[in-house]
Amino acid sequence: MKILSVVGTRPNLVKIAPILRALESAGTCGGRVAPIVSVLVHTGQHYDAALSANIFADLHIHPPGHVLAVGSGSHAVMTAEVMRRLEPVVIEERPDVVLVVGDTNSTMASALTAAKLHVRVAHVEAGLRSFDRSMPEEINRVVTDAVADFLFTTEDSATENLRREGHAPEKVFFVGNVMIDSLLWARPRAARSMILDRMGLRHGDGFVLLTVHRPGNVDRRETLESILRAAAQIALDCPVIMPAHPRTWSRIAELGLAPYVQAEEAGGPASAAARGCIRMIRPLDYLDFVHLMTNARLVLTDSGGVQEETTGLGVPCLTLRDNTERPVTLTSGTNTLVGTDAERIVACARGVLRNGRPGTSQPPLWDGCAAKRIVRILADRL
Repeated sequence: MKILSVVGTRPNLVKIAPILRALESAGTCGGRVAPIVSVLVHTGQHYDAALSANIFADLHIHPPGHVLAVGSGSHAVMTAEVMRRLEPVVIEERPDVVLVVGDTNSTMASALTAAKLHVRVAHVEAGLRSFDRSMPEEINRVVTDAVADFLFTTEDSATENLRREGHAPEKVFFVGNVMIDSLLWARPRAARSMILDRMGLRHGDGFVLLTVHRPGNVDRRETLESILRAAAQIALDCPVIMPAHPRTWSRIAELGLAPYVQAEEAGGPASAAARGCIRMIRPLDYLDFVHLMTNARLVLTDSGGVQEETTGLGVPCLTLRDNTERPVTLTSGTNTLVGTDAERIVACARGVLRNGRPGTSQPPLWDGCAAKRIVRILADRL
């Protein structure tokens, strides 16, 4: 059995890592010998070293067998380039299944390429819906699920979404969350990170972690300024650290919002930001980011994956969006939707900082074994 796994972004790599380990260790399934050939393809949608390359070492991922070097571009250009460059790879490798994760342009383009070549598609994180078609990720999710033969879900709401959309029940498998697989694997390794020392922070120092990257939040000046203004007000009470995506970094400069931040290199000399100023640093390696997230008093984010990771860690999270495709983080986790209104963000953040971490329970099957379930199902069915 040959499985061709396709990734393109940093979150894709975090999700694929436990699946690759499970494929590597798979030997027998139901008493039958089931040799598995695993081929990894990297589209190159993320090509910044801090967003992609370094994570291979952090997650112990072997170098990919194929690198498509697609790079950046519009949604249409990126999707077309992935399909154009991936097609000969699929024809050459002749896999039994193409496995894709998440909701990126690479995910959708790879699923379409495989389906048009009559190769079965497995989608990990299927069925998640924000019901907001203004998000490009939502379109990617819907299209990928429409052509997939195996739909692996992370929570009950995703399974229910697929049922309501008319997907055949025999294609849908509730397996848990591979993002949590990676988090649980990485946490003891991340504990050895020196990021707190490099930033001049002591264990137990209170700080807030901020991430923002979605186009709806960083491309409109009024929205991005509202978020930064709120974070700067929170920084009057508690330091705010913001590892910034390269695109966010450039948008802050282009939109004239630099006065809200103090820009510094994560590996540079430690310097405390001026009171009421956000410490903005370059993107962090995965293990460093997990260590910061683990020690944060509060996380502000617009990332779907961070909503899940903070739930896994029991760290309070305020999501800077009006919707989420991961509702289990609201009902069973530590997540709260707050939107982008500065006053509401500040009020909710100060409430969390005053009251501390809430008691939470882990969502079903978020136990570190999702990847093993996925590989077992594929081996049994294929």
